[in-house]
Amino acid sequence: MSCKYTALLQSVLLATLRRPPTPRPRACGAARRTSFSRCSSLRAGSSSAAGRVLPSPRVSHGRFTLRTHSCGELRTAHLGEEVTLCGWVQYVRQDLFVILRDFSGLTQILIPQDESRLVLKKTLCDLPLESVIMVRGKVRRRPEGQENKAILTGEIEVHANNVEVLNICQKLPFEIKDFVKKSEGLRMQYRYLDLRSSQMQYNLRLRSRLVMKMREYLCNLHGFVDVETPTLFKRTPGGAKEFVVPSGEPGRFYSLPQSPQQFKQLLMVAGIDRYFQLARCYRDEGSKPDRQPEFTQVDIEMSFTDQAGIRDLVEGLLQYSWPEEKGFVSPPFPVMTYEEAMRDYGVDKPDTRFEMKLVDISGAFHNTQIQFLREALHQPGGSIQAICVPQGAVSSTHMHFSFSHLPSDNFGPCVCVLRTEGRVRPLLGRLRLQCADLLEGHSVKVRDPSAFHFLWVVDFPLFLPKEDSPEQLESAHHPFTAPVPEDAHLLYSQPHKVRGQHYDLVLNGSEIGGGSIRIHSASEQRHVLDTVLQEDPSLLSHLLEALDSGAPPHGGIALGLDRLLAIIVGASSIRDVIAFPKSFRGHDLMSHAPDFVSEEDLRPYHIKVTWPEGFCPCNS
Repeated sequence: MSCKYTALLQSVLLATLRRPPTPRPRACGAARRTSFSRCSSLRAGSSSAAGRVLPSPRVSHGRFTLRTHSCGELRTAHLGEEVTLCGWVQYVRQDLFVILRDFSGLTQILIPQDESRLVLKKTLCDLPLESVIMVRGKVRRRPEGQENKAILTGEIEVHANNVEVLNICQKLPFEIKDFVKKSEGLRMQYRYLDLRSSQMQYNLRLRSRLVMKMREYLCNLHGFVDVETPTLFKRTPGGAKEFVVPSGEPGRFYSLPQSPQQFKQLLMVAGIDRYFQLARCYRDEGSKPDRQPEFTQVDIEMSFTDQAGIRDLVEGLLQYSWPEEKGFVSPPFPVMTYEEAMRDYGVDKPDTRFEMKLVDISGAFHNTQIQFLREALHQPGGSIQAICVPQGAVSSTHMHFSFSHLPSDNFGPCVCVLRTEGRVRPLLGRLRLQCADLLEGHSVKVRDPSAFHFLWVVDFPLFLPKEDSPEQLESAHHPFTAPVPEDAHLLYSQPHKVRGQHYDLVLNGSEIGGGSIRIHSASEQRHVLDTVLQEDPSLLSHLLEALDSGAPPHGGIALGLDRLLAIIVGASSIRDVIAFPKSFRGHDLMSHAPDFVSEEDLRPYHIKVTWPEGFCPCNS
């Protein structure tokens, strides 16, 4: 096992073995806004204000099982004890030792060498790697000079007295070793083997621990109610493509929800007041490194709140649940408007671990004779933008011009200049990230991989022009977002100028959460759907009726659990923090889903498949 992940995994397991005391729930109506941060400063197992360490009782992994201890549990305190261990054979070394592995770590098993135990010796020496065995023996101290400080059980070994082979492993498609490189396709095809690695064990156990801390913070400390909402629902206007599910009634289909958005708003109308759920969500779109067709979000909604209340809650939640081995989270997080983010970084989710901001240098070229620069300046809204790139020059096919004779006090050793027209700013934002990638590719440190920079982005446009029909508007977030109070009057005259009460939480340049204060007036919601977005309000008649039934002001947020965890553990894809993910094409390579369904099986659903010309399912 990799020493890095073995140590991390063992630290997580030690924390898991300790059950924190259940905090006394706080009454919903009594909690002031500042109480979110105040409660979040308390950590299970940490020192209290008086300096007292909270008790952390240990949990035995031998209870309810055939073993007495786990493989990563034994220490010198267990010397002389008769123990029973169960696990997988990691190595057989020189016919002298078996290295036994389970979820918690490794233990060295000494193979007896005396002639009276030849059967036991042969059984252990002939075991194929990854076979499952149960070993009984006595814990002894390793001979002096043979200790292994890289593992927590490195001072002891178990002298085997008896072994029971529980399962013989046949030949595997790859070795269960962290240093063995496997393609992602092979890992996903044999996911049950890939999950045995110490890195995946660490990732999944960290996920479990993080989720438990989140539940504790929301439910026990702040009175949230964990409510499960339906998975079978109906199509929602706008947004991403949805999966449809046949109902058995001709022409009628369910849809799998993109999020529990409508349900959590209905729960606020119902007076639940504070709702929380680990929600499974679905979008019929291909996988990317940070998304896939099914994913999990930490879904939150509150009544009688505002943007500041939601931000305070989420900051306290992350501070309370943050893994201790990853440092500490320090609220409050910086807040930046959408306009500021686009102006300085060219994206609405800036990575603030490094500078290299976009700079307007139009003034330096007021009298330039360079033709394309003059053309850029004379266009409506035209300007010349620069990116300060430290540590030398960078070449790119996206650049029109580059030079280094501007004042270095303002721009640094290299300035990359592009002419900007209309929607070029996002291109500059991508170029900024490419510059960082190029520098890091030449061993220039730009982004600290161990740093975690949180940022709130607020004041987004409420509506944006549709890409295919710019004369029409679509929701920048979703159609239930309320306008900022200062812009509410523009909703009926100039909706394209309205800012929404929408907020995104960004971590290291990735959006890990998004939410808003909702429209709680039925007439305003109907106007947005019917007049602004030109959607059929009857599709949301149930929600409109609910808003007319005395809906309180409310708002919430959804945190992407998979994306958050991937950043925490430094994974390049969310597939590394999901037990059984889908492939880049949205397929399950292990079970071969999605699969074909026969005409006979489709008949009760009144569905008939029309195959594309030249397509034969038997060849797919």
